[in-house]
Amino acid sequence: MKGLELSEKFYNEFGAPMIHSQFSGIEPMLAVGLCGSGSECFGFDDEISADHDFEPGFCIFIPDEDIIDRQTAFQLEKAYNSLPKEFMGYKRSIMNPVGGKRTGVIRIGDFFESKTGSRSGILSVREWLAIPEYSLAEAVNGKIFCDNLGMVTEIRSHLSNMPKNVRLKKLAGNLLIMSQSGQYNYSRCIAHGENAAAQLAVFEFVKSALNCIFLLNGAYMPYYKWSFRALRELPLLSEKSVSFEYLISSGNEEKEATEKSNLIEKTCADIIYEVKKQGYSDFSGDSAEGHAYAVNNEITDSEIRNLHILFAV
Repeated sequence: MKGLELSEKFYNEFGAPMIHSQFSGIEPMLAVGLCGSGSECFGFDDEISADHDFEPGFCIFIPDEDIIDRQTAFQLEKAYNSLPKEFMGYKRSIMNPVGGKRTGVIRIGDFFESKTGSRSGILSVREWLAIPEYSLAEAVNGKIFCDNLGMVTEIRSHLSNMPKNVRLKKLAGNLLIMSQSGQYNYSRCIAHGENAAAQLAVFEFVKSALNCIFLLNGAYMPYYKWSFRALRELPLLSEKSVSFEYLISSGNEEKEATEKSNLIEKTCADIIYEVKKQGYSDFSGDSAEGHAYAVNNEITDSEIRNLHILFAV
């Protein structure tokens, strides 16, 4: 059973009745769900995931102390900890009485501040440019089972939509790195006989190409160990997972190097096609570098446009 499904079933059977019977006075101010760190929050969990941090549990999101005081929060946490210790064959871990690790009672502001640096989810341009996308992914993943106050849903909705100018800045920077690492440096490293450096160039290329694909899909790339898993579920360019796996796992002997160079060019062409299709570049060449600067020129906010092209990567 997937962790999200287990969490929701546990909430519906035990959590919701507990909240309604013992905390009806603050129930209208609560949100409940499961999101944040962990493969289960992305729906990527499997039988291996159950070996750690996998249990029936959920998050109870509460507002700041001016609305729900510390004592009430403590009582709510105690009630949460008193829920059944086992559910559908899965055991719950022993939790700290003043708060859980990934589940339990969590201040709304604390959760979003831990992911974005902002308690409200309102971010400046510089903050949008600086926050790692895996952290934004953890702020908006999972599922909210109920949100009586509406605050959690509102913040998540806001954070789910990266401003277009920020997305273009990130896209431009990653296109430039694709060009430098893949279209230029890889073949030069091979020519110099620097096979290890050539492989590092491939890693840089794949990483930047992954970022470009997520940006073109309007999605946040999760933490690196889940990037390929998430890539395979995207509507655009998901088939590149096969090419990327070959690029980073194959050697750099003459035949393989030729195949990899061709695959790098094909990848660039396919990503550039999508960049142009979405109206972000009017450059006509095959160089990802040319398209990088064309994308940067599409940024309408002069403050963002005039930052170094690699500022956001």
